[in-house]
Amino acid sequence: MTFYDPDKIEVLINETTLQSRIKELGSEITQDFKGKGELVLVCVLKGSYLFLADLSRAIDIDLTIDFMSVSSYGDEYESSGVVRLISDLSDSVEGKHVLIVEDIIDSGLTMSYLIENLKTRRPASVSVVSLLHKPEKTKPKLTIDYLGFAIPDRFVIGYGLDFHNKFRNLPFIGVNLAEGLPLAEQN
Repeated sequence: MTFYDPDKIEVLINETTLQSRIKELGSEITQDFKGKGELVLVCVLKGSYLFLADLSRAIDIDLTIDFMSVSSYGDEYESSGVVRLISDLSDSVEGKHVLIVEDIIDSGLTMSYLIENLKTRRPASVSVVSLLHKPEKTKPKLTIDYLGFAIPDRFVIGYGLDFHNKFRNLPFIGVNLAEGLPLAEQN
């Protein structure tokens, strides 16, 4: 028995497809950063933690990991347009290659903020890897150096993505079949 009703969730990206793409991303990143200096993966909490864990194991070079937490959500579905830094890095990134690890790029405002914030810290470079991207919603011009999947503009859950801190532990990316809303909102 599962904790969710499989008849009420549309699987957008299954576990096998996710893991295969993450291995490909790891190979690309390994090739691009091998022999270039210190690489720091900066995980954007909370949603990126599963992606970070799998991606970091797929990268075959020495690296370090750090974490940042930011928020731009005014409610459960839409960005407020204001980005707040909740938790900052533990270590300096000066002179290091920074790879921001993000679960999903929606409006792009949070990622734009992170890129500009990290550039002020004098890293050797700042790059972005995002598991998911909603291209039709991204407002600022944004370069995603490594992308897992472009997806439609639907509210997604699973593989670290949540609704009210639930459904993060689904092994796939899914959407509720009723209006694209998470199961927690249906009665």
